[in-house]
Amino acid sequence: MDRRRTLALTTGEPAGIGPELSAAAAAWFASQRGRAEVPADTQLVLVGDGDLLAARGGVDLTSLPGVAVRHVPLRVPSEPGRLAVANAQYVLDTLDMAIGMVSAGEAQAIVTAPVHKGVINDAGVAFSGHTEYLQEHAGVDKVVMMLAGGGLRVALATTHLPLRAVPDAITPETLDRVLGILDADLRSRFGLSRPRIAVCGLNPHAGEGGHLGREEIDIIAPAIARARAAGIDVQGPLPADTLFVPAHLAGFDAALAMYHDQGLPVLKHASFGHGVNITLGLPYVRTSVDHGTALDLAGTGRADPGSLQQAIVTAIQMISAGSRAGAGVSA
Repeated sequence: MDRRRTLALTTGEPAGIGPELSAAAAAWFASQRGRAEVPADTQLVLVGDGDLLAARGGVDLTSLPGVAVRHVPLRVPSEPGRLAVANAQYVLDTLDMAIGMVSAGEAQAIVTAPVHKGVINDAGVAFSGHTEYLQEHAGVDKVVMMLAGGGLRVALATTHLPLRAVPDAITPETLDRVLGILDADLRSRFGLSRPRIAVCGLNPHAGEGGHLGREEIDIIAPAIARARAAGIDVQGPLPADTLFVPAHLAGFDAALAMYHDQGLPVLKHASFGHGVNITLGLPYVRTSVDHGTALDLAGTGRADPGSLQQAIVTAIQMISAGSRAGAGVSA
């Protein structure tokens, strides 16, 4: 097992595009196995209802080399595009199965197809997303959301918050933890020996010397100074409207945005449909797609598996980088 790369792929909301994308990604995975992006010792385990995957994907998954299905039964039959509250627990069952696999060493990564947060909450389960659910079950006090694609890596200091709540959430403790996790995982999961990190300011023009807000002076700049003292190669706070100009960003391995819609529109413009959502700070690799359940596309055969395929490739690369780092191989 130590020499293998095993990915647990949770197949997402059954009424959405997750099941068909998972089947399509499995067929693509099998076709690429033994090539550069998918080494021959890599295994993909789809976690979900086997009958649903067969019906929705139109692929005989049992015939695909390197692919297996860990069957988790639906709670009620599922129709494309029609949410069923009863299947909210099924979605959580698939996540719990995948968590059990990485906890037991049966897999080194979790790759997630999209889920529908609303129907899970309608079922009476407080659920704000994969990221928070995996963090809670891993027992870690902080994780970092980072999206990658189009040659960019953009991490977030805060995630799914109303804009009016963002300034209060940007604290010295939060930035210290986020910068530490971002630097550590860029080293251990991406093989970067000295990651170069750019930090956005919160306010327009990075506060313009305090005239447009003092968060940069009072909170962000001191956190950057502490990170530098700890050996992290970080610069900022920088105005977000010019940081993402390609010529400026070329000198950095990742950017840290202060809030969701500060950094992610740029990345999604560059890579939507082929971007990858990555959770840093977990004891295992976790990647996901950059889109939602697309209920209107479910069952039509028109959904693009590109983001899920890239999430699989990224997970494989992160496992491999982690193995090299553990073996003491420098990047």
